[in-house]
Amino acid sequence: MPYGLPYVARGQRIGLLGGSFDPPHVGHVHITLEAMKRFELDQVWWLVSPRNPLKSEGPVRLGRRMAAARALMRHPRVFVSDFERLAGTRYTAQTIAKLQHVVPQAQFVWLMGADNLKQFHRWKDWKDIMERVPVGVLARPGERIEARTAKAAQVYRAARLHPRALRLLSRRPPPVWGFADVPMRAISSTELRQSGVWLKD
Repeated sequence: MPYGLPYVARGQRIGLLGGSFDPPHVGHVHITLEAMKRFELDQVWWLVSPRNPLKSEGPVRLGRRMAAARALMRHPRVFVSDFERLAGTRYTAQTIAKLQHVVPQAQFVWLMGADNLKQFHRWKDWKDIMERVPVGVLARPGERIEARTAKAAQVYRAARLHPRALRLLSRRPPPVWGFADVPMRAISSTELRQSGVWLKD
């Protein structure tokens, strides 16, 4: 496969979890395994981005974040990739479009936390993302009500799946999205950076 991607059989359902992973932590592992189960995904790909366009300060070097992610996320159906660097894409919409071109046999699902849903309308070409792939939102039980008021949730409220139908998410044509209540781990990349555990290069 090009860009160092793993083999993908026709019709395989692949979740995409993008981010800076600065640093990766057990919370990322937790939501990955929950997404695989709730949305019935065959694989999940961690897309470690060179830089977050919404953040002014850059993350630590990509190679270090990739190595940390691979050391942490050891699962036969989870793949850690620097596809954005290799493909030269900067924004999520561009990355998804490129992946669909390179791996047309896959059924991709974009994965995000409820905190990202609240600012999703600030992402470049966010409506194109919604129209391209199903979107799975992983939320703490208490976050659903707050996230439901997000602009993206309001604009696409008719496309939201019933909670009992989440396993069908990857089988429905976009636009379609759904909430999965997931008790989150009390940890974040920001907290780890501030604690000094993850120091800048």
